[in-house]
Amino acid sequence: MEKVKVGVVGIGYLGSEHARIYSKLPDAELVALCDVDPSKKALARKYRTPFYEDYQTLFDKVDAVSIATPTQDHHRAAKAFLEHGLHVLIEKPITKSVEEADELVAIARRNRCLIQVGHVERFNSALQTIRPYVQSAHFLECHRLGPFKRRSLDVGVVLDLMIHDIDIILSLIPSPVERVDAVGIHVLTDKEDIANARLNFKNGAAANLTASRLTSKSMRKIRIFSENSYISLDTYRQKVDRYWKEGDRIRMEKLRVKKKEPLQEELASFIQAVFKKEKPLVSGEEAREALRVALQIEQLIRSNPSWSSAKGATLPQFSLP
Repeated sequence: MEKVKVGVVGIGYLGSEHARIYSKLPDAELVALCDVDPSKKALARKYRTPFYEDYQTLFDKVDAVSIATPTQDHHRAAKAFLEHGLHVLIEKPITKSVEEADELVAIARRNRCLIQVGHVERFNSALQTIRPYVQSAHFLECHRLGPFKRRSLDVGVVLDLMIHDIDIILSLIPSPVERVDAVGIHVLTDKEDIANARLNFKNGAAANLTASRLTSKSMRKIRIFSENSYISLDTYRQKVDRYWKEGDRIRMEKLRVKKKEPLQEELASFIQAVFKKEKPLVSGEEAREALRVALQIEQLIRSNPSWSSAKGATLPQFSLP
C-alpha cells in the first residue's frame, strides 16, 4: 500500500506538531511544509522536507494537507485544495462563518474529497473510554480553563476553547439544540476571554459550559449525568470515574484508560480515512454544526447590554498569576 503524501500549511505551534507526527506515521509521507514566513525553513530542514511559501505550489505534490493557518485563512486555503480534488484536515474552527463552512462541505461532496476538522478532544482516550457507558445523557457540565497564551488571539475563547466541548456535547446528545443562553467578558483582548453558556436540547437534555483563557492552571473536566449514573472525566489527565446506583447503594469505579496522544490519534485517523475513503470521525458537517452553535453563543455574549467593546486594547507584557 502506498503512503499518503501529506503536507502542512501553516507551521506555527500547531502546524509544527502536525509535521512532527506526520513524519512518524507509517502510512504517511511528509512531502511539504508551507508558511508565508521564510524563517520556518528551519523546521523543514529538521524533517528533511521541502519548504514552500505559497500553498498553491503544493497542488501537484500532495494527496492531502493539514491546514493550521489562522482561522480567517481556513476557508480560502481549504477551498483551493478541495477544488483540486485533495483531502483536507482543517484545524478548528472549520471556518469563521457558517456560510464558508457550507461552501467547503459542498465542494468536498462535489469533488468526492474528505474534510476532517481538528476537534482533537474527540480522540482523547478518556472520552473514547466512556462511550459504551453513555446511553442517554440528561445533563452535562464542562469546564475548559487555561492560562493566557499569545496564540489563537484572532478568535475569542468560545472559538478557541469552548468549541471543543460544544463538539463533544453535540456528539453525545442526539437531539437538536432548542435554546442557547450565554454570558461572557473580555479582559485582556477585545474578544471574550471568559464565557459561560447553557444549551437546552429538544429531547429535554441540557449542558452547561464554562471556558476561560485567564486561569493560572489548566482544567478540562466533563461531568455527565444520566439516569442512575454519573461519569466524571478529566480529559487533561485522561482519567475517568464512574458512579452508578445498584439497589440502594452507590457504586464507584475508576475506569481503565489506555492513554494515547490525542493529536497523533487524530492525524492517524485522518490518514486512514483518506486510505479507505470513508467518513472521518469529525466531518465537515459536524464541525459546521459546532461552529453554528459557537457563533450563536458569541452573538449572545456580544449583544448583551453589559458587553462593552475594548477596541484598541493592547496586550500586556506579563503573564497572569
